[in-house]
Amino acid sequence: MVQTSRFIKKRLGDIVEGTSRTLDVAVEVKDQSLAVKLVNSIIKQAMSEKASDIHIEPTAEDIRVRYRLDGILHEGMSLPLSSKSALITRLKILAQMDIAERRLPQDGRFDVKHGNLEVDLRVSTLPTIFGEKAVLRLLSKGTALITIKQLGFMESDFRKFTEIIKYSYGLVLITGPTGSGKTTTLYAALQELNSIEKNIITIEDPVEYILKGINQIQVNVKAGLTFAAGLRSILRQDPDIIMLGEIRDSETAEIAVHAATTGHLVLSTLHTNDAAGALTRLIDMDVESFLVSGAVLGVISQRLVRLLCPDCKKTFPLPVNDALRDFMNIPSSEPITLYRAVGCSICNKLGYQGRISIQEVLLVSNTIRNMVKNKSSSQDIKAKAIEEGMITFKEDGIQKALQGLTTIQEIMRVAYD
Repeated sequence: MVQTSRFIKKRLGDIVEGTSRTLDVAVEVKDQSLAVKLVNSIIKQAMSEKASDIHIEPTAEDIRVRYRLDGILHEGMSLPLSSKSALITRLKILAQMDIAERRLPQDGRFDVKHGNLEVDLRVSTLPTIFGEKAVLRLLSKGTALITIKQLGFMESDFRKFTEIIKYSYGLVLITGPTGSGKTTTLYAALQELNSIEKNIITIEDPVEYILKGINQIQVNVKAGLTFAAGLRSILRQDPDIIMLGEIRDSETAEIAVHAATTGHLVLSTLHTNDAAGALTRLIDMDVESFLVSGAVLGVISQRLVRLLCPDCKKTFPLPVNDALRDFMNIPSSEPITLYRAVGCSICNKLGYQGRISIQEVLLVSNTIRNMVKNKSSSQDIKAKAIEEGMITFKEDGIQKALQGLTTIQEIMRVAYD
C-alpha cells in the first residue's frame, strides 16, 4: 500500500509539473491520445487564424467549436459527443483545474507555443444542460503594444485625449462593453505617460501585458487582494499615476475618486453605453455628485468595428434613394462613394481583416461639471457635450466609412442608436 501510494503521488506530481510548462502545439508525438491531438488542433487553428476566443460547446447532437475573429463568432468544426469528456478533461489538466468538479464553473490558464508565437490562454468552464462548455481567451505575448496614434482617434479627439492624460491629477475613464479595447487604450496612455520621473502603479485583473518601468499588481480575490484593497495600498506607495483595471463597485469608485482629488492621475474603465453615462454611473454607485464633478477630467467611450480588407474592398456609388442616406444624414442630391466587403484568400473570404475603434471623447467643461453636481440626466449631459463639440460614435464611424476603413453596415451593427 505504501509503494502504491508513493507511486500515485509521484504520478500526480509529474502531471502537475508537466502541465505548468508551456504547451507546444507544433510538436507531434506518435502516441498522443485523441484528446491531446484534438486540443492541439483546435488551438493551432485558432492561432493561425488570429482568433481572440475559442468556444467549445456541447449540444444534443455534437460538440460545436467556434472561433471569434475580429469580434464575430465563426463556425470552426464539429466533433463527436464521445470526445466531450476527454476534451474537457485535457483542458482542465492543462489549466490546472479540478477535473472531478463538473457542477461548478472553473477558471484557469496555461501558455501555448507554436513556432515563434507564444500565447497566454485563459480557460473558463461552465456547466450546461448538455455538459461543460469551455471558452478559451487567447492573449498573444509577442504582440507589440500600440501607441495612442494607432488607436484610430480623429484629429480633434486625439488632441482632447492627449490633453486630459497630461493633467497631474484627476480621473480619466475609458468606457465600453467587454471586448471593446478599453485595456489597449489604457496601455497606450500609460506608454505615453511612462517616464523615469513618474511612479506609475497599476492594479489589473488580469495583467494582460508586461509594461517595462511600470509597477503592475495582479488582483487575487482569494487572498484578499481586491481592486479596493489594492488601491488603498497603492495610495501609500507615493504614486503619481494609478491605473485601475476596472471600477466594479461603490467602494472602489469612492477610493478612485478620492485618489483623483488628492493629487493623483487615475486612469480606469467602466461598463457604460456612452461617455455621458459614465458620469451618472459613478453617482449611481453612491459617490457624491460634487466629488464626481470635481474629479472627472474626461470620458472616452469606444467600440471596435471591423476593418475592410485592403486587398479586396470595392467602391460603389450610393444610390439616390438609398436608406443609408437617412442614417448618414446626406441629401439625395449629393454624390457619395462608399466601400463594401468582398472577400479574398488573404482575409479568408470574410472581406474584413483586423479592427479599429470608433470613439466619442467627452471633456468635462465647467458647464457639464455643474450639470453633474446637480445630478442632470445622462441624456442632458450628452446633449450639452454634443453642443460643445463632442463627436458621437455615429459621426466618427461615418467618417471612417467614408475613408474606406470600414462599412456603414459595421457602424450600424456596433453603434446604431
